[in-house]
Amino acid sequence: MTDAQPHATTPALSAHSSAQEVRHAARSGALSGHTSGLAAEHVQGNLAILPAELAGDFLRFCQRNPKPCPLIGVSEPGQYMLDDLGLDLDIRSDVPRYRVWEHGELVSEPTDLRALWRDDLVTFVLGCSFSFEHALLAAGIPLRHVEQGCNVAMYRSNIPTRAAGPFHGPMVVSMRPLKAADAIRAIQITARTPEIHGAPVHLGDPALLGIADIQRPDYGDAVPIMADELPVFWACGVTPQAAIASARPAFCITHAPGHMLVTDLLNRQLGQG
Repeated sequence: MTDAQPHATTPALSAHSSAQEVRHAARSGALSGHTSGLAAEHVQGNLAILPAELAGDFLRFCQRNPKPCPLIGVSEPGQYMLDDLGLDLDIRSDVPRYRVWEHGELVSEPTDLRALWRDDLVTFVLGCSFSFEHALLAAGIPLRHVEQGCNVAMYRSNIPTRAAGPFHGPMVVSMRPLKAADAIRAIQITARTPEIHGAPVHLGDPALLGIADIQRPDYGDAVPIMADELPVFWACGVTPQAAIASARPAFCITHAPGHMLVTDLLNRQLGQG
């Protein structure tokens, strides 16, 4: 399953773009692809938007599973301007691509939610591994999906989450192939940022995570793993999508994997230097 789209329609966007430039490109429809590598100094967020009647259960799910679901923002019901996370940030339009779910089934992937917005919807924004990638790159650790301009590979693992109300399911993990020395450095760097998943949950044999074929990710794009590299797995903010598929709420919205909300928060505010 491939969710990545190239940045071909938005050649001006780069790691040096501002968060607002990325959001406005999404709002205008100029950006509908993944956000990996864009506005590199800024915190990117995973998204879950649920009816208020389910918000309490989902909040508890995040609190019980902080590694895959690190909360960085929660709205009031019906609130769509998220001033705490960015100037002129409209959650209905400022993510490049959304996913709309009905009874646990994916029904559409719009680029704008204004026609679907309701006064009872509560927005949850969760930390994303794209944020710690800035620190890894700054340390000279190469990331193949960034080099290739594609989405990170993500997999449903056999690691269970702690249930809350109707929300349960497996932890989703993201994978980056690294040489052993780089993997050790990556552990040290990401351990300092628990707000964005923290240290890896596994290194090496993907079969131990229940992953049958590393070249067939459940979300994102496969990347080659060289003979001198280890697959390194981090908890991933797509985990709520697995929980939502299990809970089967009548209606909810998430981001399309890899298509993140880029906030005005800076990565260094979350422990990065």
